[in-house]
Order: sequence, then C-alpha cells, then structure tokens
Amino acid sequence: MGTLVVLGLTACATPGAPAPQGSEQNAALPVTAAAASSSAPGRSDSSNALAAASAAAAAIADGSAASLAPGAAAAATHNQKVESSAYVAGQGEGPVLLDPPVMGDDTDLWQRLRDGLALPDLDNALVRKWEAYYSRRPDYVQRMTERGGRYLFHILEEVEKRGMPADLALLPFIESAFNPQAVSHARASGMWQFMPATGRDFELRQNLFRDDRRDVLASTQAALDYLQSLHKQFGDWHLALAAYNWGQGNVQRAMRRNAAAGLPTDYESLRMPAETRNYVPKLQAVKNIVLRPDDFGLALAPLKNHPFFLSLPIVRDIDVALAARLAGIKLEEFQALNPQLNKPVILAAGTPQILLPYDNAHLFAEALAEHRGPLASWTAWVAPRTLTPAAAAELVGLSEARLREINRIPPRMNVRAGSTLLVPRAAHSTQDVTQHIANTAMLALAPQQGQGRRVVLRVGQRGDSVSAIAKRHRLRAVDVALWNKVSTQARFKAGARVVVYKAPVRQATARQRAAKTGSVRAAAPKAKGKTTVSATAKAKVKPAAAAKLRIAQGETPKAR
Repeated sequence: MGTLVVLGLTACATPGAPAPQGSEQNAALPVTAAAASSSAPGRSDSSNALAAASAAAAAIADGSAASLAPGAAAAATHNQKVESSAYVAGQGEGPVLLDPPVMGDDTDLWQRLRDGLALPDLDNALVRKWEAYYSRRPDYVQRMTERGGRYLFHILEEVEKRGMPADLALLPFIESAFNPQAVSHARASGMWQFMPATGRDFELRQNLFRDDRRDVLASTQAALDYLQSLHKQFGDWHLALAAYNWGQGNVQRAMRRNAAAGLPTDYESLRMPAETRNYVPKLQAVKNIVLRPDDFGLALAPLKNHPFFLSLPIVRDIDVALAARLAGIKLEEFQALNPQLNKPVILAAGTPQILLPYDNAHLFAEALAEHRGPLASWTAWVAPRTLTPAAAAELVGLSEARLREINRIPPRMNVRAGSTLLVPRAAHSTQDVTQHIANTAMLALAPQQGQGRRVVLRVGQRGDSVSAIAKRHRLRAVDVALWNKVSTQARFKAGARVVVYKAPVRQATARQRAAKTGSVRAAAPKAKGKTTVSATAKAKVKPAAAAKLRIAQGETPKAR
C-alpha cells in the first residue's frame, strides 16, 4: 500500500517526526484551504467549511498530500495539549503519514501485538482464576475484542512510539472492556477509567459539552503519560500497574510497611485491596489468551494491521447527527469513535476534530463540501442571573418542559447565574459558540427556596435501584434518576453515592393540627386526671396500646 498524507490522522507518525524510508516519492504537495470566518457575509455554514472539506476530499481521493493553512486558535491549543498522531488543520510541523512503516501484508494486528509483549510473566492461582473466567464467557470475549478493534491499532502505535511494553495496550480490556462510555461506581470514566480529579491532573477537560476522559486520543495519551510516570517512580511495571489502579500513595505506604517489617516490596508481597490484588493477574490472563487463544477454546476477532479511523478537522459547529449522516455511518458508530461528546452538537472551538472510520473519511469530506444550509441546530446560552426554568425558557423562546428535557433539569431546581444551557440555534444565526464557553461551560443548579435540601446517600453492599431509593425516601423515581443522570431502571453499585433532594419538614402548631383533624378535645380544657387524645392520634395507636389508653381514661374494657 502506498503512503498517503491527509489532513487528519490518528494512527501515524507524530507531527515533525522523520519520515520512514521510501516516503520521499510521496512528498507532500502543498494545498491551502483556509477556513472562512464565521462572520463572512452571504455564506452558509457549509460553504464556510467548503475549502477545508474540498482539500480533505482531494487528498484522500487521489492519494496526494494535503497541507492546510492554520485553522482556528482552538485547534492549535487542543493539538498542543494532545500530541497524538492526529494532524488537524495544518497545526503540526509538517504533513503526517497515514500508514505505518510497512511490516508485511501477512502480519495481522494480533501478531504485531504478540511480538511486543514484554512484561514479566505472573503465574499464580489468580491468573488461573481469570483465565477460567474468560474461557467460560466466549461471547463476552468476542464482544470485547470486536469493540477493541476500533481502538487497538492507535493504542499500539502510541505504546510503540514510547518504547513501552505492548502488554499495556491490553489494559483497556480489564479497565473497561474497551467501552469508552464505561462509568464505574466511583465515577471513573472512559476506556482508561480516569477519576475526575486524575483526569484534570492530566488536562482532560470535563464540562457540559465534552468529557475528555472518554476522548479516544486524549485519554490514551493521558493514560500512557500516567503509566510512564508511575514506572519512573517505582521502577517496576507490576508496581506501576498497581499504582494506576490503587493510587501511588497507597502503593508507597504498603511498600514502607513491608520494608519496616523486613518483608519483600514486590507486587505479590504487598498487602492490598482485592481489586488491586486481581488487577495484574487479570491483565496476565488476557495476555495469555492473546498469545494462545486455542488453549482456552477462544477465537479472537481478526484485526488488520491498519488504522481503523482517521481524524478530520471541524472548523464550524455541527450537529452530531448531521456529521454521522454526512459520513454515511450510523449514529452509534459515530458515537463509539467520538464518545467524549455530551451534547447533540460538536463545538469547533472545543472539539476541533472528529474521528471517522478509515473508509468513511472521504465520504464525509465530499458530503460536507456539497452540503447546503446550516450545520448546527443547537447553540449555547448563558443564564444572566439565577432563574427558574420557566423564566429561562421564556427568555430563550422555549416551553419549560422542552428546556427541562433538553438540559435534564430536575424538578424544583433553579438555574444558577452563569450556567450554560443548550438551546436551539436561530435559523439565521452564523455565530458559533466561543472557545471560552466551549471549554468551561457548566450547568449549576440550586434548590428552589423551601423546596428541599441536598442529601448524599451511600449505597449498601447489595446495591440498590432508583425505584427502591425513591420509594424509601418518598420521592419520584424520575426525580432520583434526573438528579443522578441515570435512567429510572438503573441500579447503583455498592458504595455508590446517590444525590436526593428532600423537602423540609414543617412543624405544625397545635391549632393547625386541630383544624386539620377536626378534633374538639385537642383544643378543649383538660379534665383533671384524664388524658385527652385527638381522633387522629387514636387512629394511629396500636390495638393493645389503645386498650390501655381507654382504661387510663376511665373506660371499661369490653369482653371478647
């Protein structure tokens, strides 16, 4: 296969890196495609993106190289932070090679991965346990490997560039089963399962419009950065993996305890939680299955040693559904490659590139060039002050029910000042969302006055369901689901935190209670030596207690 240079790429050499041997005959041909300004008069959204799309289509279609003029500042900022193999809108030092160095047409991706396995082997009862676990679940392994096929080439490329063991490319199998939408009960998210704070440490943005912990390129870079730093700290890959799962502070303390007791400080000798104790054995079991699938009665989905996806620039805001349609793929497939998107619109200022299947990249570029009309039907609106949903809906020209539905605003909650809401974009509008909003947008809610206080519940060891929690706390299941951003059929795992809002308890006065129950004796003077009880109170007393109460009031008990 000849070498091809395009404007967007994931599995390829880093921008500015030396080209492989034999690439001289495919030297880049300069093609300029500067994106038109969003304020250009008389031009539609699609025509503003025409130049970039045409250059992309030409580059992919004829196998030539495309070097684009610099695009939006947001694209440059994003690419400086994500030094992936994606080359977006000419922000790199030079063109990027699409294909890796030729390794032989008969080499599949699994064999390439096997050739790079280098971690010391672990052989114990826990490894046997997980080998048996996967062997008994061939359908699960099949789904995992098919899903992982989208991402494994890119991850292996990145691992090899850093000179890291290829074993680490298998880590998402045990972290998330290669599901970039996976969320743990502790709120770790994405293919590499980053906790919110750790994600921020590695510059993975988490806001209203995107969560980079789920971004295929950004999260892979962050995970490998983290693993490299842990290996540098501990000097041992097994300890580095334990720290990735448990935290480096915990591993350090466990090592100090062993050292103080005169015990070895290797992975197998440390005292650690069951999850971490099983972590490396699970990885070893997956590694053994990749090496010898037949020994376990399993078959690995065939994977070509070739990029699954390409990266293409986005210079204007565009609806997710429209992008998928222009690429000729189902919405689910688009979301599998671009799982970081939280809303039905892609903001160019915050997400200046999208990933598309290799064979669909040119379709998207050509269809985008031919598209007429608006690209985005959604935009962002910032609340100027704290508002009720009804007031906010009136300001943006929506019904309250529609605004609540679009933005998942729970009942009895106000929208705080400075919050960003997703609203329909006016048909005549050509203004895209600014970079500041795209990178910082958050939705902050506050209980309406007198409507409740925020309570955080901890789920017990057996887990719990939305409906059961709602019933126990006398709430609506739909409210509990909205407050926690889950479905009404969802279950919470043991240890999960669940947020509910409880209405304040008002203490009624004696006069109010009397008026409500219609009791005369509650307000009448008490007779000496006699207890007076309202009709409502009597109704709530158990039969045995009621009999004692009647005797105390001077009544004669009836014979049974």
